[in-house]
Amino acid sequence: MNKLRQLLFPFSLLYQGVTHTRNTLYNQGVLKSNEFEIPLIVVGNLRVGGTGKTPMVAYLIQLLKPHYRVAVLSRGYKRLSKGFVLADANTLVEDLGDEPYQLFRQHPDCIVAVDANRTHGVEQLMQLAVAPDVILLDDAFQHRQIKADFNILLTPYDDLYVDDTHLPSGNLRESVQGAERSQVIMVTKCPFALTETEMFETAQKLKPALTQTVFFSGIRYADAVINAQHAIPWDELAAYKIVLVTGIANPKPLLDFLQSHAIPYTHLEFPDHHHFSPSDWQKMDQTFKDLNTNKKLFLTTEKDYVRIFATLSLKKEAKVDDWYYVGIETQLIQHQNDFNKLILDYVEQSTRNRSIPER
Repeated sequence: MNKLRQLLFPFSLLYQGVTHTRNTLYNQGVLKSNEFEIPLIVVGNLRVGGTGKTPMVAYLIQLLKPHYRVAVLSRGYKRLSKGFVLADANTLVEDLGDEPYQLFRQHPDCIVAVDANRTHGVEQLMQLAVAPDVILLDDAFQHRQIKADFNILLTPYDDLYVDDTHLPSGNLRESVQGAERSQVIMVTKCPFALTETEMFETAQKLKPALTQTVFFSGIRYADAVINAQHAIPWDELAAYKIVLVTGIANPKPLLDFLQSHAIPYTHLEFPDHHHFSPSDWQKMDQTFKDLNTNKKLFLTTEKDYVRIFATLSLKKEAKVDDWYYVGIETQLIQHQNDFNKLILDYVEQSTRNRSIPER
């Protein structure tokens, strides 16, 4: 913990007390949670920053959509719209926020909506002419106004929540005891060479309850970087000079991946969900011009690309074809079938219970 965060530690104790009191009131039923008949699956975390929520939600969409009509409800962080917004062909990234828009772009056959009031959002989704069969609540672990029967709690392998402290001296949104509300703890961003011993030791560190299951997953990068027109395989990318632009919480896994493939790059790093200013664009353009070669490109993440592409489409002088992104997906290291079965069994059972008429 650096010196500034040490100075903030008393405020962390205050924050911890507030969140503990709030959770206690919900646990004791003093504050009421809204219950819905539809199956609800929460994907969330205990800490701020990137834990891999969007790839996990995309994994669940892919798993569930062959069997059910799936909806995703998100807060829509840093969107410019207000209230409930349902994505359609005319929706812009500014209306949804980058991550929900990315999911809608990847899965146009999935219902994607945003609403800061998750209860209102679920009510709106259930009033659709063709309502969803299951709703995925993105980043809603602390949103206790809704009672979800299945919670997936994410924690990165190299930054476990048990090693962290409360905001503002640390990154925890609530106490580690909050993990008890989850049915699954998913350790994300693991190296694929993780051994059984390392997995066991990590699981022991998390101290799961008997009712919880710990799974391990990693990030699998696509075989090529792509844009709307082209794809370049990784083994050809080493011949290019690259300006890497990131506006994500933790770019380190991507940097490690590029370095492992001996791909040279100049990195321009921005904060998570960053809205690029005119000076940012000038810096990016100048950095690109300074690369003394014709074989060069911009590279970014898919989450950043949806925002960048929207801006580039409005810039007459911009060369959209210079920009590429790298796609990622969540891949379980072991026991993928067990995880899939847990999810499918929960939705099937919840759906069956809902379909039984009350006597």
